[in-house]
Amino acid sequence: MPPVNRRVTYKLYPSVRQAVALERVCDLHRALYNAALEERIEAHRKAGLSIRFADQCKSLTVVRRECPEYLALNAQSAQVTLKRLDKAFAAFFRRVRAGQTPGFPRFKGEDRFPGFGFKTHGDGFSFKPGDNWRHGRLRLSGIGTMEARGEARTPGRIVCADVQRKADGWFLSLVVECEPHRERSADRDCGLDWGVETFATLAYGPDAFAAIPNDRHLNAEADAIKERQRDLSKALRGKRSKRAARARCLIAKRHRKVANRRKNFLHQTTARLVRDHKTIVTEALTVKTMAATARGTEEAPGKHVKQKAGLNRAILDTAPGSFIAMLAYKAEEAGCELIMLNTQKCRPSQTDPFSGDVLKKPLSQRTHTLADGRVIGRDEAAALVMLRVGLKQLGREPTWAVRSETPTTAA
Repeated sequence: MPPVNRRVTYKLYPSVRQAVALERVCDLHRALYNAALEERIEAHRKAGLSIRFADQCKSLTVVRRECPEYLALNAQSAQVTLKRLDKAFAAFFRRVRAGQTPGFPRFKGEDRFPGFGFKTHGDGFSFKPGDNWRHGRLRLSGIGTMEARGEARTPGRIVCADVQRKADGWFLSLVVECEPHRERSADRDCGLDWGVETFATLAYGPDAFAAIPNDRHLNAEADAIKERQRDLSKALRGKRSKRAARARCLIAKRHRKVANRRKNFLHQTTARLVRDHKTIVTEALTVKTMAATARGTEEAPGKHVKQKAGLNRAILDTAPGSFIAMLAYKAEEAGCELIMLNTQKCRPSQTDPFSGDVLKKPLSQRTHTLADGRVIGRDEAAALVMLRVGLKQLGREPTWAVRSETPTTAA
């Protein structure tokens, strides 16, 4: 496959002096972002003018001359911050044209500004990886050299980078141009049904199924997060800013721990799936629709709002969007055929995997009765249907999918 860009993340280990310098540089970038946003707002409010990215890049030279503190920022890095604001406005106008909730760009507080970036390797930053790209050393202009720990799966040419501040420290996010490749160790076809009770149900035939359990990462940390939130509530009542800041940091670290576990689970699961299969047939998930609120409106309030909110948390905890995105690019790297079905057309949960007859079932019905009388799970039947439809798209009719003489009725 042609060269592609991949992100590689390393954790940074700055000294105390370097950590202070990183905070100072990040605050200057945040101040620049907020000043550029205010300039755009005021120009439009007073004179009806639209200030563009190129205009603000030209003004950057004047700003650096009149405000000596901005000389500490790499000029190209400052332009990356201005480009971030420009992208925020572009997204705002795109949502306006689409009739969506606009979400006007807002000023960034300290806890809402993730970090700063660099456009070109060697201009403001340089990274020297270790053997096989395991760990390395990062040099930042005006800050110094610091250790970086991590590992790149596929080495390549460093394109650009972001230095990010998170709850558990500073991180370097590199964009690397590379030619990724994955080995495939098996040539099996499978249908994959994503779910909440079971993360994924795999079907290889009417007698061969497998399941990937849902680890429910958020539930594992739910009690600890609630305890930290109670600590924060107490600190806010007492107006102890240092104690409240510490409580917020501990909450953020807990959520970061959940996110890391979830991401690790998704990477390992998708890598294993593309390694062990020649063809994977699954559904095109619409996360926005699945996780929509049931609140309704004042005129027509929704029903079972609390239950739907709990279901939405469980859905988002599995990160289905990230799962499909990872599965797609890893399948391409491994030469695995990934087929995404429109479930509104093929209706896998309502279709018999043998006869192909559509038999409506309520959501509460979790089993499916086959033509020979055997009872299998609803998710297993859906995965089997998707496997059959996907193979037919490839011009291969499964030997077990023979249309029955009599329509099957669900139990």
